[in-house]
Amino acid sequence: MEVEYRHEPVMLEEVLEYLDPQPGETVCDCTLGGAGHTVALARRVAPGGLSIGVDQDDMALAAAAERFEREVPDGEHAFLRGNFADLDDLLVEAEVPGVDCFLFDLGVSSPQLDIPERGFSYREDAPLDMRMAAGNDTPTAAEVIQHTDEPDLARILRVYGGESHAKRIAHAICLARESSPIETTLQLVDVVKRAIPARDRRSGGHPARKTFQALRIEVNHELEALERGLEAAVRWAEPGGRICVISYHSLEDRITKHLFSEMSQGCTCPPDLPVCVCGHVPIVDVVTRRPVEASEEEVARNPRARSAKMRVAVKLGGDA
Repeated sequence: MEVEYRHEPVMLEEVLEYLDPQPGETVCDCTLGGAGHTVALARRVAPGGLSIGVDQDDMALAAAAERFEREVPDGEHAFLRGNFADLDDLLVEAEVPGVDCFLFDLGVSSPQLDIPERGFSYREDAPLDMRMAAGNDTPTAAEVIQHTDEPDLARILRVYGGESHAKRIAHAICLARESSPIETTLQLVDVVKRAIPARDRRSGGHPARKTFQALRIEVNHELEALERGLEAAVRWAEPGGRICVISYHSLEDRITKHLFSEMSQGCTCPPDLPVCVCGHVPIVDVVTRRPVEASEEEVARNPRARSAKMRVAVKLGGDA
């Protein structure tokens, strides 16, 4: 089944305002997807600028390249296959000295959800995959739930999914897999539904939503990738370079807030010391003290924007 790779960019006006791309600059969209953000950024830096896009999904890369050439014919681009956790290697491959604007729009994209075979959706039956880089040799969601012990499985569901019934669901999964492996999305949905008390299944959305979210984060190592990607972005940002992160999960937002705060920290020596001995020098200036959220109008038009939180930092002068 072929699905058009379209994905409405979240908080596009806010992204353009805070990143403020200028003609001739280099921009890097670390989550290329359908290229909605990338095309808008590219129009600001063309001609003479460079638009870099990173995605681990071959379908996204192909659709983005076609759209870019159609909508920004005078723009230069370099679309790279990979995970932004490997941003250092990818930017070396792109042969750029530095980047003026970085964007991270986290989470799973709509087209991935729309393709049942990818295993992200709890509404249609498909192999329980959930790998954003389809076909690579990393464990699938089915393999994770087959081989993870019960306490660790409960931890994954509780921490990554915020699932209050994590222990019950983990226990139900472990009991079910003793009879036969849980290999499809609807098999897992059935196990989760049976594990959650009936009174709690009547509210809070689909009963398997949090379980699927937690497994997706675990399968793709999303939180570790975010830390590595953000640290690399700060290293590669030019002085005055802008770094924008849109997150949809409290853990992603917490990581972004913590890293930006840590990198903006100056001297931590006691005030009575005559000279600094800690050596802490701020690397970034945090522009958004509170996360920016989507407008009511955008949320009405695009419900995915409801949980979006955007944070922005600017690279200070000197070496990271």
